[in-house]
Amino acid sequence: MTAGFAIIPAVDVLDGRAVRLLRGDYERVTLDGGDPIELIRTFAASAPPCIHVVALGAARDGGAPVALARATVEAAAPVPVQLGGGVRTIADAQALADAGLARVILGTAAFGSIPLEDFVDALAGRLTVSIDVAGGTVRTAGWLESAELTTAAALARCTRAGVTHIVCTAIDRDGTAGGPDLELLREARALFDGTIYAAGGIRDAADVEAVREAGIDGVVAGRAILEGTLAL
Repeated sequence: MTAGFAIIPAVDVLDGRAVRLLRGDYERVTLDGGDPIELIRTFAASAPPCIHVVALGAARDGGAPVALARATVEAAAPVPVQLGGGVRTIADAQALADAGLARVILGTAAFGSIPLEDFVDALAGRLTVSIDVAGGTVRTAGWLESAELTTAAALARCTRAGVTHIVCTAIDRDGTAGGPDLELLREARALFDGTIYAAGGIRDAADVEAVREAGIDGVVAGRAILEGTLAL
């Protein structure tokens, strides 16, 4: 989906609205971006390499958000969409892929009981794994639960399974405009050979350059783009 360094706009959806949460806290909405479909159309007009969408309610509660996936694909066209939230089974992942997504983002299920290799095989190159880190450990279920894995262990699991794309999110930075966690990103780059997108804390072009210099392939940014401190 990308060539060179990528700046990818993020749309987080909760209760039918595009929102930004502070550090993933569902009770702390810091920004209301309005109708997510209209926001996706606005982002798509700038022709980004892709649009990153997370169904927050589904991420927390489970249940593949197929209708949302179809709506986002239609709104973004021809810009590709990667979407996550709610995938718990192979059938969930396949349903989202069949809705037209360029990539299905796997978070909770990547570190659950179903072998990650099964998702890799089922999605045939259309999988992105979300590694969401707080306090040195990976969080799942809308960041409300611990996978009881270190970042290094999660990256090793992805490598063994043949995953080629990940999003690495610093939860403590997410929605704060506090700058990226470069230490986390350098660790990820040292341990994972595939494509890495960084999320959490991105503020401006200086942050983007720092992430690029850490060897990362792109950034996923929400608040910075909405507030105008980072341009697509």
